[in-house]
Amino acid sequence: MNQPKEMQPPHPAEESFPPVSVIVLNWNGLAHLEEYLPALAATDYPNLELILADNASDDGSVERVKARFPQFRVLELDQNYGYCGGNNRAAKAAGGELLVFLNNDVRVEQTWLKPMVRLFKEFPKLAAAQPVIRSDRYPEFFDYAGAAGGMLDELGYPWCRGRVFDAIERDTGQYGTYPVEIFWASGAAFCVRRDLFLEAGGFDEDFVLHMEEIDLCWRLQRAGWEIRISPDSVVRHLGGGTLAQGNPRKMYFNIRNSLAMLTKNYRAAALIPVLAARLMFDAAIGMRFLLRGDIPHHLAVWQAYRDFYVKLPYWLEKRGTLNRELPDRKNPTGFEPMSKLWEYLLKKGV
Repeated sequence: MNQPKEMQPPHPAEESFPPVSVIVLNWNGLAHLEEYLPALAATDYPNLELILADNASDDGSVERVKARFPQFRVLELDQNYGYCGGNNRAAKAAGGELLVFLNNDVRVEQTWLKPMVRLFKEFPKLAAAQPVIRSDRYPEFFDYAGAAGGMLDELGYPWCRGRVFDAIERDTGQYGTYPVEIFWASGAAFCVRRDLFLEAGGFDEDFVLHMEEIDLCWRLQRAGWEIRISPDSVVRHLGGGTLAQGNPRKMYFNIRNSLAMLTKNYRAAALIPVLAARLMFDAAIGMRFLLRGDIPHHLAVWQAYRDFYVKLPYWLEKRGTLNRELPDRKNPTGFEPMSKLWEYLLKKGV
């Protein structure tokens, strides 16, 4: 008589992961590539495409990456298209269902990617996410660019959980472990569904750099999608590779692009009062720079306003196009109903 075969326990189904393309945009950043690509190349992820998108570097970046990092597909662009243009072109060439735009000065751990990708299964309406971003110089502290998730105040000044303007917190786990909704994900480590990114037109190339990820996240939320933090994924960012924190050009782009973003996206009933309030606050900022003798930053504020208002009809035309495509809905999640700048200045006694 045949003995029944011993029942074998079923094999647990292996977790499936969608294809992901990690895009590292580079322009003359050879030192950063040497320092940060080895850890990225060691990422533990089964379906990964690594892309170096090079904005026409002349420092040997392309040749070095081809020789030292054969895991990377090198996309050589014919000129420097900036952050927005370079990443937009790389996104079209990428093959992943999810895209991660990663700055070339971001240090990752081997397991950094899987927790963030899992969120897109857990939350079907998730459009974009970011990891927790700490400083690479001071690893116990959050990083300026993103921290524990980006937010926006009622006047369009961005801030982060863990960083308000130049006040940066130590990461003690104070923001919990739940992947809460945020207003914007940081462009230093920005994960997004490729189809939605392309459908939305990618980053607005008129912005050149700065605020483009906030504008995109606002548009995605207007279309009914969510943005979240991935608290179980942590990376470290060096920062200042393109424009250092104290560079007046950073002030220029932040103010000009903030005004453009508000004009494109803010609900109609509040746009004019908000732009008027911004003029008052930014004028005070400009005068403060002048009184401190910081002429370059003072001029950057007024040049930003000059260039914004010269192109105001253009931004209003963009607003009209968006309003025909997207609902003029109430402010999205993560929109602080009070001026964070006013609160910050009161605390500092300025």
